[in-house]
Amino acid sequence: MRIGLVAPVWCSVPPAGYGGTEQVLDALARGLRELGHDVVLATTADSTCPVPRVSLLRSPAAPIGAQLPELRHVLHAHEQLADCDVIHDHTLSGPLLAVGRRTGPPVVTTCHGELSGELGDYYRQLSRHVAVIGISHAQVSAAPGVAHAVVHHGLVPEDFPFGRGEGGHLLFLGRMSPDKGADRAVRAARAAGVPLLLAAKMREPAELEYFARHVEPLLGEEAHYLGEVDFATKTSLLASARALLVPIRWPEPFGMVMIEALACGTPVLAFPEGAAPEVVEHRRTGFLCRDEADMAAAVGRLSELSREDCRDAVERRFSARRMAAEHVRVYRSAIARRNLPRPAHQLHPPRQPVDLHPPVVIDLDVDRRAAERHPAQPQ
Repeated sequence: MRIGLVAPVWCSVPPAGYGGTEQVLDALARGLRELGHDVVLATTADSTCPVPRVSLLRSPAAPIGAQLPELRHVLHAHEQLADCDVIHDHTLSGPLLAVGRRTGPPVVTTCHGELSGELGDYYRQLSRHVAVIGISHAQVSAAPGVAHAVVHHGLVPEDFPFGRGEGGHLLFLGRMSPDKGADRAVRAARAAGVPLLLAAKMREPAELEYFARHVEPLLGEEAHYLGEVDFATKTSLLASARALLVPIRWPEPFGMVMIEALACGTPVLAFPEGAAPEVVEHRRTGFLCRDEADMAAAVGRLSELSREDCRDAVERRFSARRMAAEHVRVYRSAIARRNLPRPAHQLHPPRQPVDLHPPVVIDLDVDRRAAERHPAQPQ
């Protein structure tokens, strides 16, 4: 197939620093190419993903969420990708171009945020026109019937060095947000008596305020903030860490940082929120912890885990090749549906409105079966 991928405009692909969605897109493009497909990526011109690319914007747009740059980007992208067999759009507004369209490639989209509230309502309406992919069962449970498939994220394991935790530190990696819980990570590490390094994106006013009020006062000899780091530094920190701390208190749809840690052989200590129980195999690749005290206690049990098991879990369940193969199934279903003969009542406009876009139902239970084989429940 010739597959068009449309990236958001807020980061290059792959991202220079923080950017989970863009990291996934880079792995997906490479995974699809490895399977023999012709991939074209619509992204910013400074991107370095090793597939053919089309670009309108030279560099990432700012501020994040600005409407006009994204609209210009998606219009240009869909025009340039019109000769593809399918377009997989990862932006918020781009899939709207498929609404009511009778010609051109079918459009598939992935929801990278929470499927609740207004965003859930948006994707519920959108799912009548395009195939919506969810990224975890926890995510799609908030909006039953909206997602046509669940495909867990993946990465290229060879991009991540295997480590033995020789740095002796614990690591917090993400963005400065109360939901992510950098302050909880500091308290848990201090209770465990192990040094903590924090590497996090901190650009938005809310992130700066949270850091100043709740994190900075906790820093000292045993807890250091390193700032936002590039990919090479991130993987080095992960490989040399004893464990990654993920004390989230929100229904995170996936959490790329967890499989990045596992790829480096680093166990994950996480609160059982969102998709964490789908990623962390309790007492095999990490521990699911009830609270900060439980997380501190889990640090003392890290010797029970095998770093080889952590790496193996990524190669079995979270590789780019697996992710790409499952996406191809969705693409083929979307293409087959577009090519079906239209019923007679659709050939001529009816007097009364009818639903011309019933949902596509695609059953992908690969990750659900994996979760059943390796239940991850805190004790």
